[in-house]
Amino acid sequence: MREDARHQAAIDILDAWLAGAPVEKALTGWARRSRFAGSRDRAAVRDIVFDAVRKRRSAAARGGGDTGRGLVLGLLVEKGAEPDRIFTGAPHAPAPLTRAERARLAAPPDLPPPVALDVPDWLAPRLAASLGDDFAPVMRLMRERAPVFLRVNTLKANREEALAALAGEGIVARPHPLAATALEVTEGARRIRRAAAFRDGLVELQDAASQAVVDALPLVPGMRVLDHCAGGGGKALAMAARMGGKGTILAHDANAGRMKDLPARAARAGARIERTARPEGLFDLVLADAPCSGSGAWRRSPEGKWRLTPERLEALRRLQDRILDEAAPFVAPGGHLAHVTCSLLEEENRQRAESFLARHREFAPEANRRWTPLEGGDGFGLALFRRKADRGGGR
Repeated sequence: MREDARHQAAIDILDAWLAGAPVEKALTGWARRSRFAGSRDRAAVRDIVFDAVRKRRSAAARGGGDTGRGLVLGLLVEKGAEPDRIFTGAPHAPAPLTRAERARLAAPPDLPPPVALDVPDWLAPRLAASLGDDFAPVMRLMRERAPVFLRVNTLKANREEALAALAGEGIVARPHPLAATALEVTEGARRIRRAAAFRDGLVELQDAASQAVVDALPLVPGMRVLDHCAGGGGKALAMAARMGGKGTILAHDANAGRMKDLPARAARAGARIERTARPEGLFDLVLADAPCSGSGAWRRSPEGKWRLTPERLEALRRLQDRILDEAAPFVAPGGHLAHVTCSLLEEENRQRAESFLARHREFAPEANRRWTPLEGGDGFGLALFRRKADRGGGR
């Protein structure tokens, strides 16, 4: 595909997204209709689409409208590219620029901070209150693509062995300071899932801050651990490695379908993880990696930024409280409960921890930590509670 045709494909996909289709569904639909597009074409179109989703407000303001055409034009303007090279009017290319579009390009608008930073107006004050002086730097990073990180699976390899195995297949990576097991991929990221190092379980795709969260948990071999909101099981696998494969890890999720790939992933990693629909008994550690706004992962899942509403955020806060209340009884005396979100908002992190402690006097606070993209990975919040040895005191 020519470059102009790739941009027209992106325009069509973005129009479908703006009409309400999930961005992945819109991309898949286009790929199925476009068998002529090679892997490089599909990757290039995908990059344009996700760039536009991340920068929706600023691109629309620069390009003259919240349409696929407006977003793509706005991206080109921001990059300093020559729009006439893309808007050629050739077959399968965008139509030439209109007189109105040329007039707008001649007098670019001044963008208010929430527009320039690509943040919804209602959410900007909440993020600013949560992040303080880091608000603008973090939001600028959220406009860019996230790095690709791998976790070295220490059940099968050390860091040097993993780096060598990856390099042998043309994948260049380097250690990242957020976690001892974290590798940042600098070349060959698209080869990872086909690589023997991945297929044989030496490495797993996992954000560096997500790995740092697991590093911050009080894990020792032989523990009994419940991953209460396991999802795909990434943190369960990381916990199994941290415990040296010694101990019991039970994975639970309210939607069991999210865990369907976990047995295969665990087998590849050489980890023992049991799935359970109904946890029973007491655990040394209960991890509640709760559903959240996803604001810490907007670089990877940018449409979540535009789908989130005040009502949805309030519903998520209530859900987080309920999950903590459900998880608390599974913690053994002297054991720990960890509340984790991939959110930058204090109302999903510190405020939820304070609310939990007010309801559960049998727990004491032990740690409260936040990671932001300024440290390299996604944004995460961790609140760690310890259950008092005396189980009295209740709610």
